[in-house]
Amino acid sequence: MNYMGKNGAILAGFALVTTGLIAVTFAGTKDRIQRAQEKQLLSVLNELVPENSHTNELNLDCIIVNAPEQLGTTQDKRIFRARNGSENVAAVIETSAPNGYSGEIKMVVAVSLNGTSIGTRVVEHKETPGLGDKVDLRVSDWVLSFANVPFSGKDDKRWQVKKDGGQFDQFTGATITPRAVVQAVKSTLVYYNANRDMIFNTASNCASPDIDGSSREAFADDTIAKEALAMDVLAQIKAPANE
Repeated sequence: MNYMGKNGAILAGFALVTTGLIAVTFAGTKDRIQRAQEKQLLSVLNELVPENSHTNELNLDCIIVNAPEQLGTTQDKRIFRARNGSENVAAVIETSAPNGYSGEIKMVVAVSLNGTSIGTRVVEHKETPGLGDKVDLRVSDWVLSFANVPFSGKDDKRWQVKKDGGQFDQFTGATITPRAVVQAVKSTLVYYNANRDMIFNTASNCASPDIDGSSREAFADDTIAKEALAMDVLAQIKAPANE
């Protein structure tokens, strides 16, 4: 085997090892990642619907629905119900804006019993840093503009960005992302108002989320370990082979 062929074989071997190690690491951390995501979701639920406003556990009082036209995706979505004793209080609906600038924007929308928007949070997105990522509360407080906003139906003209004649701000140089979020929240409110009885009367059918024994710190530790492992293997690949 000539020198170039030998180096090629070594690089190919390292590539296979790298792929295998990353796959094994991912398999080992997948469950922890999911638990961390569920814990983060529970935190968001309690932000949108304060614990002192309901007596049930939001994450356990939950149904699965599928409404691609209104909720933005063909994937199943969950609706969490807040109740105070036997009284219905609010619902928090998983939804998506499929037409963000960089793809799908996943959100949760909280709605009061009478259909008022309680609030919205973006839970996952790929929008451009410094522009579209302002929909994320960690970057900007723009998403708080959905708190306690009345909704009168699909023809409610207020539910647009200001550029389109509505009441919600757009971002300088980035109108597509906020427009997509406003449209998705509005569509979710339309869905809620058309399905309110079903939402509160359907028996819970979500699997109980497994959030025990997990934390954001543990997830971060796993991520750091995975990245360190990948960097170490890449360093070995780049190192000159012994002749």
